[in-house]
Amino acid sequence: MRQNLQTGERLRPVDLAREHGLSTQAIRNYEEAGILPAAGRTPHGYRTYTPLHAAALRAFLALVPGHGHRTATSIMCALNRGADDEAFRLIDESHAQLLDDRRTLQAVESALRDLEPTAAPEPGDMFIGLLAEALGIRPATLRKWERAGLVRPRRDPLTGYRVYDEADVRDARLAHQLRRGGYLLEQIAPLIAQVRSAGGLEPLEAALGEWRARLSARGRAMLTGAAELEPYLRELSDHRQLISS
Repeated sequence: MRQNLQTGERLRPVDLAREHGLSTQAIRNYEEAGILPAAGRTPHGYRTYTPLHAAALRAFLALVPGHGHRTATSIMCALNRGADDEAFRLIDESHAQLLDDRRTLQAVESALRDLEPTAAPEPGDMFIGLLAEALGIRPATLRKWERAGLVRPRRDPLTGYRVYDEADVRDARLAHQLRRGGYLLEQIAPLIAQVRSAGGLEPLEAALGEWRARLSARGRAMLTGAAELEPYLRELSDHRQLISS
């Protein structure tokens, strides 16, 4: 199907849809969203597509696994309106985020290696606003984590304010890192409970292994997306030269 799409000049929505098992409505939706360039129209008003549109669709669908639907959409929309630098910036940001996630994973693993099961945490005086700011989250998120059992701050006897000691801060940072890794609160709670009780780090080590595998899969997906994006960029460049001549 891919070779046939490349050789035809006029393509129907169904021609693009069949290659990827999509509906023709999905093709129209992608065009309306700016993921595909605007389609031509027949004298009767029917949409017609070209190999350029087929290449755009392949590029978008290949970008989604590595960059996510929203970013992949933004990349394609930027390219289709001629904002190439913005598209490349979005791609760079995804790669930077992946690198940051890898560093976060390394930080969690390092923290676990340095964890002293018998060491008693020293009390601290970090209040909810300061901790939320340090983590880059909202205080409401910390309260939600508290309800889920991820953190257990004590209350100041005079003010009633939440006070997070060293162990609470550690648990909050670990929860934040695992949330970044895609884990749900109900998955994180038993892992943090294991850290608290020092009854064994095997469950957490397994979770980190799964996280590492997802990062590797995302990195490979980004390579696949780049491989499909390059042919579209070439066709798009040729198209721009054609309409400007």
